[in-house]
Amino acid sequence: MMATRARAGRSTPRPLRPKLAAMDQYHSASIGVIGAGAWGTALAMTAVRNGRATTLWGRNHQDLMDIAARGENSRYLPGVRLHPMPHVTGDLSAALRADIILLVIPTQELRAMAPLLALGTRPGQAVVLCAKGIERGTGKTVTEVVQEFMPQVQLAVLSGPTFADEVARGLPTAVTLAAADAAVASRLAAALSGRTFRCYPSADLLGVELCGAVKNVLAIACGIAMGRALGENARAALITRGLAELGRLNAALGGQPDTLLSLAGIGDITLSCSSVQSRNYTFGLKLGRGTALAEMEAHPGKLAEGRFTASAVLQRAQSVGVELPICAAVDAILNQGADIDSTIAALLSRPVKREGV
Repeated sequence: MMATRARAGRSTPRPLRPKLAAMDQYHSASIGVIGAGAWGTALAMTAVRNGRATTLWGRNHQDLMDIAARGENSRYLPGVRLHPMPHVTGDLSAALRADIILLVIPTQELRAMAPLLALGTRPGQAVVLCAKGIERGTGKTVTEVVQEFMPQVQLAVLSGPTFADEVARGLPTAVTLAAADAAVASRLAAALSGRTFRCYPSADLLGVELCGAVKNVLAIACGIAMGRALGENARAALITRGLAELGRLNAALGGQPDTLLSLAGIGDITLSCSSVQSRNYTFGLKLGRGTALAEMEAHPGKLAEGRFTASAVLQRAQSVGVELPICAAVDAILNQGADIDSTIAALLSRPVKREGV
């Protein structure tokens, strides 16, 4: 009897358990990066270092030629050698054939491009959203915009304290990778992690997106304060009270409170509000020092997403009856022509509330 069982075991191997098959889903996945700006290029470099077959798509033919010929994205990451090199292409369909798509399109441009992306994506394909912000006009998060056009894909969000230059150079970085399904988040986090790029999984998709959007507005506020020479105490107060604002909005919309203490929350806020490498902080710094908004818009340089997010964040907050004084002050300065000093004075004259409210 024992011999019969042994022979049966050898001739009829057990099928792979579904749980194990799911864990192996992204074991050797290829990566397609949509967007060849600084962040897209840095993420492509990370994927290549991690041994992934990687395709980087960009819309500017000259930039792609430059990357291929010189091994450097001289427009967005000057001085950073891209070695080893990802495959670069202007063929969107080629990049969308990858197993995992990293979507690195600015939030305010995403809706216009979404129909093209929808044509090339497959049911169940993993699409990781790597832009931060809330859409103007609709008040929708990035995932909500993408779901309108691509309900068939498996969505995730990558966010955290990152400067593209440092990621591209292979310096140690940690981020949050969120998906509605915790198991999917864990598998994608493992697939995108490497020796110097660590992804920590989260199931709080909405909370991670809100943190990424609001922190850009807070960074502008901190930049304005430092440009006006209000000091480090003021910056610390803005970060702390801004985190309280974010907490109220996050709770009202159904995000998880622990996300505020994550890499996507306080980690990203701290970095963005305290370094001139932050585009949003630098944008606010210039405003605080007296540079006219019209002058900066005439010579935009790198995108400061918070410039467009301030009004969208307020729109989303008003829809659930949440007050965001710091975000409202930034919006007033950027979009309503409010005087900076008068706006700061009004913010400082608000009634003092109990800490944590």
